Amino acid sequence: MSKAIYPGSFDPMTCGHLDVIRRSADIFDEVTICVLNNVNKSALFSVEERVNILKEATKDLPNVKVESFSGLLIDYAKKKDIYVVIRGLRAITDFEYELQIAQTNRKLSGDRLDTMFLTTSLEYAYLSSSTVKEIASFGGDISECVPEFVAKLVYEKYGVAPQR
Repeated sequence: MSKAIYPGSFDPMTCGHLDVIRRSADIFDEVTICVLNNVNKSALFSVEERVNILKEATKDLPNVKVESFSGLLIDYAKKKDIYVVIRGLRAITDFEYELQIAQTNRKLSGDRLDTMFLTTSLEYAYLSSSTVKEIASFGGDISECVPEFVAKLVYEKYGVAPQR
């Protein structure tokens, strides 16, 4: 059985994330979305909220599961017996950062953890969770950036009504 991990903060989950998840689910028998509890970031949504959002967004994908983790990805992967990490790339600038992480993970895992890069579909190449949060915080339209139910939750967090 082929298995992969798709780790990230997903704060909030975007249509770009969902695109990578769906494509990964077509490639692997099992995809585990790992919501990172990153104490260095100030999150809009709690880890539990992000896990629930991702579960709702992927409920139609039977080979996708959602979990949270903290610590090193290599430790989580070893514990779960998974040896492929999925990462999405939007632009060449993402590649430099992601390559360094991939090489570090491979080295620290004793050459057991590989990273597979999927380029983001062009319609989502501009998207980032940070951009979505900034637009939403001013009541801007994020309807093409995140699923409808996620947009509603984001606006509620900021206490703003969307401008449409």
